[in-house]
Amino acid sequence: MKYFSFKAAILAWVCFSLPVSASYAQPAKSLSKSRPEVSERKVLSDSALLDLVQKQTFKYFWDYAHPVSGLARERSNKSFDYGDEVVTTGGSGFGVMAIIVATERKWITRDTAVRFLLKETRFLSKASSYHGIFPHWMNGATGKTIPFSRKDDGADIVETSYLFEGLLCARQYFNRENAGENELRNRINSLWREAEWNWHTRGGLDLLYWHWSPNNGWSMNFEIRGWNECLITYVLAASSPTYSINAKVYHNCWAQSNHFYNGKEFYGVKLPLGFDYGGPLFFSQYSFIGLDPHGLKDQYADYWEENYNHTLINYKHCVINPHHFKGYGENCWGLTASDDYRGYDAHSPTNDLGVITPTAALSAFPYTPQYSLHALRYFYNDLGNKIWGGFGFTDAFSEEKNWYATEYLAIDEGPIVSMIENYRTGLLWRLFMSCPEVKAGLEKLGFESPWLKK
Repeated sequence: MKYFSFKAAILAWVCFSLPVSASYAQPAKSLSKSRPEVSERKVLSDSALLDLVQKQTFKYFWDYAHPVSGLARERSNKSFDYGDEVVTTGGSGFGVMAIIVATERKWITRDTAVRFLLKETRFLSKASSYHGIFPHWMNGATGKTIPFSRKDDGADIVETSYLFEGLLCARQYFNRENAGENELRNRINSLWREAEWNWHTRGGLDLLYWHWSPNNGWSMNFEIRGWNECLITYVLAASSPTYSINAKVYHNCWAQSNHFYNGKEFYGVKLPLGFDYGGPLFFSQYSFIGLDPHGLKDQYADYWEENYNHTLINYKHCVINPHHFKGYGENCWGLTASDDYRGYDAHSPTNDLGVITPTAALSAFPYTPQYSLHALRYFYNDLGNKIWGGFGFTDAFSEEKNWYATEYLAIDEGPIVSMIENYRTGLLWRLFMSCPEVKAGLEKLGFESPWLKK
């Protein structure tokens, strides 16, 4: 299988053309009350609208969290025979960051947040892991691995990196000297120290592998090569205080592929790294919920330039609209991996099916705030009766096909809360970049950042 984006291609392979069910595992609360009339929606100020979107989206990780573990359910519907118990490792990391935002904005109390996160970390300490690395999916009641695919039934180091991206932010945020916050930090540190990132080098090779299974070993055989959503995996693997990788792994694996360097222009915008036209927008979002791209550079790229230009290309593609899809334009843009009218796919300018995914433009707020605000206004004011519900915006829509998703996905909802917050206050960036281990890991890999001077 040729994978354009590791994560999205694997998801597409698992789900390929199965229809998306609209049957909710647990219905959103007060769904009808969350859709005010158009006249009411248009009077909201920009700040009030951002507040509303963040708070409503946060509910996915709070009201809809698994009742036993507190972890984030994979999705709100029961498609693909997932069942009600499936929780997602990476989506739970995004959920942790959403809970931090909710605490900072006083939607929940600090003590309540600590109790919730203690439930999660106590559960994780007993859940299935493989050399300290968690699987992609778990049973939210038992902690047992749920296979993501036939051979993907063990460690997933990329999903685990999104989980630790969130947990390390929580460790830095909940820094008070009291019993609950002390226990939370200790539990996070224990999980962090026990994760054997270097196990995924297969005995010390200058390569990093995505999966390992106790049943299938290394047979998935996916080397993590850039450019894609996995930069955070290398940063955390280099940052580990106990099981870190050598910098050679980063330079000899991540930076060595036929889709790492680019340097060409698309719609008049130069793209330093990655696939032509940039690929789906989550490439510039997942790793950078914690990693602050401002002034982040290494020998390969300036990552603010990379992410800004990638976003701008995606925006311009939708404005130019070469395939003449209904709805596309300055107010309606954003291509990334999501559900669509056929199943699930990694949408991008080179794989454009006429499907807009709200998380794409909304999680791009730090890069293109004005363009993202235009999209937000359109999604909420004009399409709100079709895509706005109890957990914020549903996953995707196609005006071309008159298709509007009813479901929510954890990995799409989480970045909306945190990336809007990074645009507004830089909260998650400050927390993650304050970690001394992360600073050491970035220095080891040869990065520059203003945070390394603080």
